[in-house]
Amino acid sequence: MAPLEQLVFDNTYARLPPGFAARVAPAPFPDAHVVSVNPAALRLLGLDAEAATRPEFARVFGGGQLLPGMEPLAMVYAGHQFGVYVPRLGDGRALLLGEVRAPDGAKWDLHLKGGGPTPFSRGGDGRAVLRSTVREYLAGEALHALGIPTTRALCMLGSRTPVYREDVETGAMLVRMAPSHVRFGTFEFFHHTEQPAHVATLAEHVIAGHFPHIMGQERRHARFFEEVVERTARLIAGWQAVGFEHGVMNTDNMSILGLTLDYGPYGFLDDFDPGFVCNHSDHQGRYAFDQQPRVALWNLACLGEALLTLITEDEARAALGAFQPAFAAHFLARMREKLGLSETRDDDRALVEDLFGLMAGSHVDYTRFFRALNRFDSKPDVRNDALRDHFLPPEGFDAWAARYRARLDAEGSVDTVRHARMDRVNPKYVLRNWVAQQAIARAQEGDFAEVDRVLALVSAPFEEHPGSEAYAASPPTWGRHLVVSCSS
Repeated sequence: MAPLEQLVFDNTYARLPPGFAARVAPAPFPDAHVVSVNPAALRLLGLDAEAATRPEFARVFGGGQLLPGMEPLAMVYAGHQFGVYVPRLGDGRALLLGEVRAPDGAKWDLHLKGGGPTPFSRGGDGRAVLRSTVREYLAGEALHALGIPTTRALCMLGSRTPVYREDVETGAMLVRMAPSHVRFGTFEFFHHTEQPAHVATLAEHVIAGHFPHIMGQERRHARFFEEVVERTARLIAGWQAVGFEHGVMNTDNMSILGLTLDYGPYGFLDDFDPGFVCNHSDHQGRYAFDQQPRVALWNLACLGEALLTLITEDEARAALGAFQPAFAAHFLARMREKLGLSETRDDDRALVEDLFGLMAGSHVDYTRFFRALNRFDSKPDVRNDALRDHFLPPEGFDAWAARYRARLDAEGSVDTVRHARMDRVNPKYVLRNWVAQQAIARAQEGDFAEVDRVLALVSAPFEEHPGSEAYAASPPTWGRHLVVSCSS
């Protein structure tokens, strides 16, 4: 494992023409100190736990010391926020420290969030508060462990420096990692400012770095858009299958690589409510849980418009037309896994939708029900009381269970084999808002042990973790229907 000084930087974004970013020196907190390190992310960079114990670790990843090869910059972009185009956004509280080439050849952007003001801060202080930092730190690993493409978090740094939002809060910083931080809104910025050459440059940059199999092809830009549509469909299908609501799907929060990007007011479902809204600023429910596929397609249409100097309208429409079939296919594939089905049948969609209708009617806890379904007994004389007790009245579930049992029998399903398979796809632990809030409350008191405890649970969500069963429970009274602010 390499020491920090041996990290190799290959800053491809910094080599793009002027206008893609602003070079900015970080403004570190004077007392920045490491409060949690993600060992899985360390390994991705070729670092070990010992590296995080060195004094320079906090200085480097808190913005106080630049390693050879680091070139901090703030990326420019625009975006549609709640359906309204905002012409200039950009990294207002984040800095791309550099792009690390890991020993395995992978490339990782190191993004410092909370590192001070930039030309895109729009009058803000460029800081992040502890509560939002804890939430993003935990969420990236929670989704990654569930098999959802996402940014990751390397480490979290604390400070006693006050940050002013609705109230005085504690400041913090996060180092986020991703293969790229290019967004739909990055393309929108250059399109709407009538810089088609920069649209082309950006497209070639992304294709070279992340879609090399289409480089040099005559239709590479159309193929690029088609693949972004496919990746986005797969991402949203993953969100829907695990019961995750992003909360603020503005186009500037949409990754060109189909990653979950910018964790703000997100939430996992507790009771199954298709119209769940976790963002208290979303008064119209634009980004409600059941609206996410529709919004993703709308956002892709905005991206398609931004690419119209590179592709034809017919190519854009054809790519967009593939979204819904791709989403449906990926979603049903995930739901078959969650139901333990090994074959594809024409009535799969009805089986899933009818179950969801029953769950919504009885306010069934989404994660707990599917975890319990892992132990469904397919023998005809078994009522599966542990499952039917989730439903009031239970007769509706009994009728669905008869259909499910017949389906399992038709494909020759063996309970013990299916149970083991379902244990690997239906998590026991997800990052419920009340669990995150509990970790935040303790962190605000200076105790970060709960953050590390929750990180360990959500990083291995399918394991039992004896003694931690309370974290898999339905929310306590105070934690029901929590909504979260965009303020960070």
